[in-house]
Amino acid sequence: MAFDLGTPVNTALLLYILYAVQRILLPSNSQSKSVPHEFKGGYSWMPKAHPPTLLFKTYTPKTLEPFNGEDGKRILLAINGIVYDVTAGRNFYGPRMLSLDWFGVSVLIRTAEGMYANFAGRDASRGMAKQSFDLEMLTPLDQPLDKLDDLTPDEIENMRGWMDHFSNKYIVCGKLVENGAV
Repeated sequence: MAFDLGTPVNTALLLYILYAVQRILLPSNSQSKSVPHEFKGGYSWMPKAHPPTLLFKTYTPKTLEPFNGEDGKRILLAINGIVYDVTAGRNFYGPRMLSLDWFGVSVLIRTAEGMYANFAGRDASRGMAKQSFDLEMLTPLDQPLDKLDDLTPDEIENMRGWMDHFSNKYIVCGKLVENGAV
């Protein structure tokens, strides 16, 4: 079977191949005369504000507690002594706030809480290990850190899985120590 230019399909295919090769070897250098309407307001990949710089710090349960996402603040939580900045996951770990501008006065209204909001600003080790969001999973702020001695091997493995997930997704920004250790 030979290549026959007499058939219309072969002729069309040859013309298409020649056109494609010409576009690859000799690309068009002409500039568009009009700006696309999407970019008329200007386009920049730069963020409006640089995120705040994070320093690795030592936290206690009492110094970690203010980082619960209230009033738009950062959200930190600890698992097994490691503190993570989970602010990027505000919908999961923080309060959901609605901002209203009412006659020139800005008002923030708390509309709901994320699924893991009770862990914000706290040591979430036991709750993550046991897959429980109950408030009983949280150690009171004035008590010593939970030693987690009574966890089963499966619960410890579950907690380590959460730590791997958090380490890959969020910024490690500190360590959690006993109250008065700082």
